[in-house]
Amino acid sequence: MLSWDDTPVSKASNTASTTTQPASTPTPAAEAPAQGGTATAVKERPAAKAAPAKHVAPDKRAGATGLEEVEFGAKRINVDEKAIINCRADLNQLVPFKYNWAWEKYLTGCANHWMPQEINMTADIALWRDPKGLSEEERRIIKRNLGFFSTADSLVANNIVLAVYRHITNPECRQYLLRQAFEEAVHTHAYQYVIESLGLDEAEVFNMYREVPSIHEKAAFELQFTEELADPNFHTGTPATDQRLLRNLIGFYVIMEGLFFYVGFVQMLSLGRRNKMVGAAEQFQYILRDESQHCNFGIDVINTIRQENPHLWTPEFQQEIKDLIMQGVELEHQYAVDTMPRGVLGLNSDMFAEYLRYVANRRANQIGLGDLYERASNPFPWMSEMLDLNKERNFFETRVIEYQVGGALKWD
Repeated sequence: MLSWDDTPVSKASNTASTTTQPASTPTPAAEAPAQGGTATAVKERPAAKAAPAKHVAPDKRAGATGLEEVEFGAKRINVDEKAIINCRADLNQLVPFKYNWAWEKYLTGCANHWMPQEINMTADIALWRDPKGLSEEERRIIKRNLGFFSTADSLVANNIVLAVYRHITNPECRQYLLRQAFEEAVHTHAYQYVIESLGLDEAEVFNMYREVPSIHEKAAFELQFTEELADPNFHTGTPATDQRLLRNLIGFYVIMEGLFFYVGFVQMLSLGRRNKMVGAAEQFQYILRDESQHCNFGIDVINTIRQENPHLWTPEFQQEIKDLIMQGVELEHQYAVDTMPRGVLGLNSDMFAEYLRYVANRRANQIGLGDLYERASNPFPWMSEMLDLNKERNFFETRVIEYQVGGALKWD
């Protein structure tokens, strides 16, 4: 049986790269002194006839930025010159593609475009205003999840724009990152739209990541991954810095988007399955669809970096990553306990403890680490149904005719 997030991870990320030619790197200046050393004496040569001035990219550090000086008459790039990190090939040349999976995910994201205002919130508003419509436990779940998600997607977008984008040296991967950044903005818009529709205290909800301990701990955990890479003095090109980038990618794609979101997804979609808060639940289903794509893209990137740079995947680094994922499981379980201290919606925190171990095993296996927990099982098999928005079916009393562009969405 297919698992709930069984969107295939790219075949390319699970097999060794067929490209044998290394990514092009700049030739170091022959007479440049080593850092902290002295210049080597150079034998004088006869003066040569001055050659025409040649434009050279000013940044000689590892990895192109796309902002290098344009050299007239430079050769056309070939696909073997491309690499995800530390590549000197011209980033302004999208084609030829090397990583077709990145382009395909970009096209899928564009086809799955949606906007929050397309979803009817009338039933949610009536239910929220009804004093007997929802229990206090259900209201707590809704407010806590809006509080976490409303800033979580902003953290992800900031990480893409301020940290990851400039270190990814492949244009088709950057193209997907631009699409993902837009989708994160749509998600933040969706939470704002729900908060506004229900008439919640916006300041209270958006500031929960500073006021609610279980939300704050998750946000603080994720911020550690962005802070170092966002430093303008941070550059990849050494095993240590390349591992820090890889650590960041795992922290956001595997732990944040692939683990920290799933307690909230289960809770909000459980409400919708009981015909409660159907508009908000539908928003979360679209968001789940997007986030599953984000997670799979990130896993493709992580696995490709591993394949192209096997020296980074040391036993010590693997253990560090395992420890981080297991720390993430503990933080997310504490969030589950906080959002539902008593059982509600047929859910309880013990079920989430098992579920998070199951999800963690799945994520660890996807990046080649193997199981972290023995015999973990999925107590919520119905989550796989929540990803299926491509066909006509009843969904929370709305009928989605086709999940493509927003204009194709129709409701009875």
